Amino acid sequence: MTNRLSGPLPDPSADAGYPADHPERVGFFTDTSICIGCKACEVACKEWNALPSEEAGVPGDLTGMSYDNTGGLGASTWRHVAFVEQTVPARKSPQVDLGMPAATLPGAGPDGSGDATEVRWLMSSDVCKHCTHAACLDVCPTGALIRSEHGTVVVQNDICNGCGYCIPACPYGVIDQRPGDGGAFKCTMCQDRLGAGLMPACATACPTESIQFGPLDELRARAAERVDALHLAGVTDARLYGHDPNDGVGGDGAFFLLLDEPEVYGLPPDPVVTTRDLPSMWRHAGAAAVAVAGVVAAAFLGARR
Repeated sequence: MTNRLSGPLPDPSADAGYPADHPERVGFFTDTSICIGCKACEVACKEWNALPSEEAGVPGDLTGMSYDNTGGLGASTWRHVAFVEQTVPARKSPQVDLGMPAATLPGAGPDGSGDATEVRWLMSSDVCKHCTHAACLDVCPTGALIRSEHGTVVVQNDICNGCGYCIPACPYGVIDQRPGDGGAFKCTMCQDRLGAGLMPACATACPTESIQFGPLDELRARAAERVDALHLAGVTDARLYGHDPNDGVGGDGAFFLLLDEPEVYGLPPDPVVTTRDLPSMWRHAGAAAVAVAGVVAAAFLGARR
């Protein structure tokens, strides 16, 4: 995983058949180093998209998982702020370098009981990645999943038949079905707002600008500068995730600045397009079918003789 820009951005909208003058590709850059875990993005997303509360026993009930009252992305939660608690060496904590508070654990320190340690929170607002090469588009049998003119991936709920093929196809586990409904749901990057020239609700509501929205090429350049600044400040663990057009999904339309390994945030370290082997599989299946047909025909002709 590198932090440098590694090539020109693909144009998935053009690949989907939009004319050359289609709008430029837009996306999200989420800088987790300045996320405060306020969940304003979650609230704004639910409010704008009229999403129901999650079913955690009772609608609207808390999950009991720390301060996280949603637990993960789902059919009714298109933005999810993860809370990750860690114990780290006191003098190497990125939160100290960032000027953020961290608590020294009792019973550890220069008294001989061990090295001084601190508790730090890693917070990250997760969302659909709007992959450049989106497997969900490949497997949808009804055309409910489409590539928009802005380069995003959108579910047309009035066309979705609830087959669920897109759910295991997503390498990030983003898409989900709502109990009692059956349709597939996920972030649309507020497609209706984009058409009106507005930013998505989550980016508008974020008080620290942890969620940044705009043309994807500009966001990538901004993200690289941010990583450089953090490295100069001593935050050597800062790295980008999902920004590389040469990764297994062709780069993401929603990428992140992380302060630890992707797995810590519940993200796959090396996501790949789950349908990447389908063309070769179909070719092998076709060749096998031809071979079987040849054997059957030869047996039939031999029997007639």
